[in-house]
This record gives sequence, C-alpha cells and structure tokens, in this order.
Amino acid sequence: MLDRRRFLAGVSGLGAATAFRIGTGHAAPDFSLASMRGAIDAGEFGVRPARFDDQSKTFQAMLDRAAERGIAIHLPAGDYVVSNIDLPAAVHLSGVPGASRIVYGGDGHLFAAEDAEHIELEGVELDGANRWLGDHVQGLLDARRARHLVVDNCRVTGSGKNGLALEKCGGRITRSTLSGAADAALYAVESTGLSVTGNVVADCANGGILIHRWQPGEDGTIVTGNRVARIGAVNGGTGQYGNGINVFRAAGVIVADNHVSDCAFSTIRANSASNIQIRGNTCLRAGETSIYAEFAFEGAVIASNIVDGAANGISIVNFNEGGRIAVCSGNIVRNMATEGPYPADPPGFGVGIAVEADCAVTGNVVENAPRYGMHFGWGEFMRNIAATGNVVRKAGEGIAVSVVEGNGSVLIADNVFDAVPGGAVVGHRWTEAVTGDLTKESTSRFPNLTVVNNSVR
Repeated sequence: MLDRRRFLAGVSGLGAATAFRIGTGHAAPDFSLASMRGAIDAGEFGVRPARFDDQSKTFQAMLDRAAERGIAIHLPAGDYVVSNIDLPAAVHLSGVPGASRIVYGGDGHLFAAEDAEHIELEGVELDGANRWLGDHVQGLLDARRARHLVVDNCRVTGSGKNGLALEKCGGRITRSTLSGAADAALYAVESTGLSVTGNVVADCANGGILIHRWQPGEDGTIVTGNRVARIGAVNGGTGQYGNGINVFRAAGVIVADNHVSDCAFSTIRANSASNIQIRGNTCLRAGETSIYAEFAFEGAVIASNIVDGAANGISIVNFNEGGRIAVCSGNIVRNMATEGPYPADPPGFGVGIAVEADCAVTGNVVENAPRYGMHFGWGEFMRNIAATGNVVRKAGEGIAVSVVEGNGSVLIADNVFDAVPGGAVVGHRWTEAVTGDLTKESTSRFPNLTVVNNSVR
C-alpha cells in the first residue's frame, strides 16, 4: 500500500527528495503542497504531546522549517514543555482549544519574536507555570515590532511577569483568556493598530489590559467587549498598579462595552491620554476612582457607563497639568464610599463625578455619594463647565463648586436634586464650604457662576 509520505513525495514530483531530520531521528516529509492541504500535524516533525522531557530544540526546528515552507502547524492535544523559543518572521501555530498546552520549562523565556511579519497563535495555551522569566523578556509571549500579531481563542496563564508583552505591534488579541499574571495580563506599548476584543482577563497581580506609550502620541488601540475581573495592586502605589484597563500617553484609544469589576484601583484609568473614548462600560466595585481621565490630556468622552461601587465614581481632572476638554454624559454613578486604598488627598473620597476644565456634564444620574454628588474645580483650577439635566440623589452635597478668585465660567442649570442635606449647590474654597445653598441664594458676588432653574427636594 502507498503510505502518506510516499504519496506526498510522488504528487510533488520530488520522488526520493532528501528528508529533513529533527532531533528525534524521525524523518519529516517534504511539505511543498502544504498550502493546499492546511495545517500539518506537529508529530510529522517529531514534536509529540505528553512527553515530559524538554522538546525545545525539536520545537524550534519545527517552527523554522515550517516558516521556510509556508506551512501552518497544528499541535494535537497534550502538553509540550519548551523554553527559549524564537518565533520566525511568519508562523501560524494552532491547537485544540483548552487541550494543547505549551508549558514553559523555566530557562529564560517561552516565546519571543522580533521584526516579524505575521505571527498567529490559535487555540493553544501558554502556561508559564509561575516560573522565573529572564531579565531580557517581559512576558510569556514577548513580541517586538510584529507587523501583524494574532492571538485568537488562546489561554495565557501563570506568567512570572506579564502574560503578553507587545512592543510596536499591530494585529488583534481576541476571544482569549489571560489570567494569573504576576504583573499585567497584557502590556502593549507603542502599538501600531491593535485591537483587544472579546477576551477574559482575571486574577492578575498588578494590572489587566495596559495600553501605553513611551511618549504621548497617536495610538488608536481599540479595547472592546472584554471581561476584566479581580485585578490587584501587589506593587502598591497610588494608581500606577491595580487598574483593569489602563491607558497611558496613548491618544485616540477607544475603550467601549467592557465589563470590569473588582479592581484594587480603577476599572478604567486614562493618564495623559488625549482624544479617548470611554463609553458603554459596566464598572463594578473599584477600590479607588472607578473611571479616571487625568493629567495632561485634551479631549475625553466618558459616556453611557454604569459605575456601581467605588471610592470615587468618575474623575476628569488635573487642569493644573493641562487636563481639559471633556464630555461626561449619560452615566449612572452610585454607591460611593468614603474610604479607599490609601489616605485620601483633599477633597477626599465619596464623590460621584468630578470635573475641572472645559467640560459638558449632562444627563448623568448620581446616587449615594456621601461627600459630593458632583465636584467642580479645585481652588483656582476651574474653567468653562456646563452642568445641565443631571439628577443627584442622596449626596452629602449635591454639587460642590469652587468659588476661588480667578476661576472661569460655570453654568449649573436644569438639574434635579433630592436628599442633599448639605445643600444642592454649595460654593467652596478648596475643601471649605463658604456659601449656603446657591439654588436659594444670590450668586451676584460670583460673576462667573450661574445657577438657574434647578429643582430641589
């Protein structure tokens, strides 16, 4: 009978072509027709599942040979123990979802890639086994300058650093589970057209999804439809760690329709991130400020989010650092707390929504904010705020607005206040309340402040 190897050799017209031999001594066929047949089983190259000895050399040779021939590789179910694998410029490695496990052997790094054209991992698990990673790598998959990187329907777990560490990469991370990282699940810096969609991220020690740049600049990463939960801040700090989704210096990023819960600090934190959209997210039980747009940014849309449980709800602040231009609309913010993960800076925790400069605050509902439903400005750092059509219920004060000399214009109109024992709208000089309820008193001594047509119960 004509066996498979002889058949392939015959139809390729190569007859008795020279066989390629890999470390085990098994001969691998010539795969010149592989593009017609789909993925090749890894066993054809001598890579076998359920072998507990290290298969690094055989595995590396398989990837190199497959790249030379343009062959996709399929890993059957089972465990493959490897270390120090350098991915070639083009590789497509698939497996049986939940069953094909690539286990890090603990000798430096698992997968690394540089200057790659196309890397695609599909249906495989990368298990770091909580082993040490070398100083030269930052994650189980450490990819730098990969033009198109795809991680689809994979599982990445047990990394001693980050799960995925990407530098100057484009492509997509989709339908995957990233968990148990000693740092962040995904650390992406200087991305070049990256999408992070439909993933589950959980139980990481210092961060969930991190979208960063070395210097402020256009990034354009899209983070949508992910479920992020139980993110710690083992390294401490006051917000550098412990965030479910963290955008730093990256402009033009979209963070939408994610479900983020139980983070030590913020569910979504944007630092120096201009032209960011944070919309349609469900944000539950944050340890500090749930949604943050802070420091040197210009342009933030924070809309249609649900924030339930946090020390502070939504903060759009740091006009002193250049933070300005925002729309905060259609959000539900409730159940704030007066305690957080560190002693609070003034004005303290327990604030529903805080804004400072060039902001429209409209159509939001705030409930159960023990300090302030809304907080406008900080000392002299306040300019051009329009607060209209909001509902504030059960707050220590409805809106605390800065009345320090030199502030810009503020309009507070057509809002509804209910159960605000400290007053619906109260003027503050920093933390000190210096007026009564300005919905009942004249504001003539504050020519920049207009308070009209509000309903107070």
